[in-house]
Amino acid sequence: MHSIGFLVFPGFQVMGFTAVTAFEVANLASERELYRVTLLSETGGHVRSSAGFSVETEAFGDAAFDSLFIGAATEVSATSPAILDYIRRAAKSARRVAAPCTGAFALAEAGLLDGRRATTHWVFARELRDRFPALKVDEDKIFIIDGSIWTSAGMTATIDLALAMIEKDHGEELARTVARKLVVYHRRAGGQSQFSTLLELEPKSDRVQRALDFAGRNLRKIVSVEELAEAASLSPRQFNRVFRSETGQSPAKAVENMRVEAARLMIEDGRHSMDEIAIEVGFADRERMRRAFLRVLGQPPQTIRRNVRAFG
Repeated sequence: MHSIGFLVFPGFQVMGFTAVTAFEVANLASERELYRVTLLSETGGHVRSSAGFSVETEAFGDAAFDSLFIGAATEVSATSPAILDYIRRAAKSARRVAAPCTGAFALAEAGLLDGRRATTHWVFARELRDRFPALKVDEDKIFIIDGSIWTSAGMTATIDLALAMIEKDHGEELARTVARKLVVYHRRAGGQSQFSTLLELEPKSDRVQRALDFAGRNLRKIVSVEELAEAASLSPRQFNRVFRSETGQSPAKAVENMRVEAARLMIEDGRHSMDEIAIEVGFADRERMRRAFLRVLGQPPQTIRRNVRAFG
């Protein structure tokens, strides 16, 4: 049985509790207690979350935990000296210490990230890098494992971190089962990017969204502006003007971005060759795909595959 100490503080962000849910589902799926989670705080008792409700906690003391989770917050604030002291002490006996999102700042303040690689939510990455130059921040990763220290991006990346722990502890089959029960993808590798080129489009109207949906369903073939305009119920001239106004991109550039995004996801999945991926997403050959990746992402597909293998 793996004991987990989950450290919270006033104003902690409740999304971090998705890790607790993953461990709970692992117990249910295996029909035995694989994980036991204890909520910890500096003083014990009720601790109020950022969402307004409180949780019951135990005051941290000398109890040893297999894993220590550091809670996250919606903004960066100073960690109390007592919590920093506890983190340093607990890290000496814990097999691993995990910090989703802004929890990385507490680890850095405690000196546990000096000389290590770490990640956090991309919103806070620059601040983490500026405040703690002794660590190596990689904001373009879902999660990073450096020795006994696990850090992850915020929000749903906490689930990826927990699934990776479950897989390491009890194998891929259980981790897949937990992912299915949580209705999430099993599992985004640590080397995956936090960013999505598709999120940058953000169309404002249903008609442009219909055109993007049509392009997404037909990436493998050549999609003309006329076809996209028809999907949007506009003339080609109107469509070009409206599309650029709403997305800031030409239709051709947006389709290329969508192909790159689809190819990146297939590369990160790791089950297809580069030639198969290039054909499947409409690049026709791997050289065209490589050039598109350099234009859109600034790195070739091979680099992304190496990152996933190294950090996934």
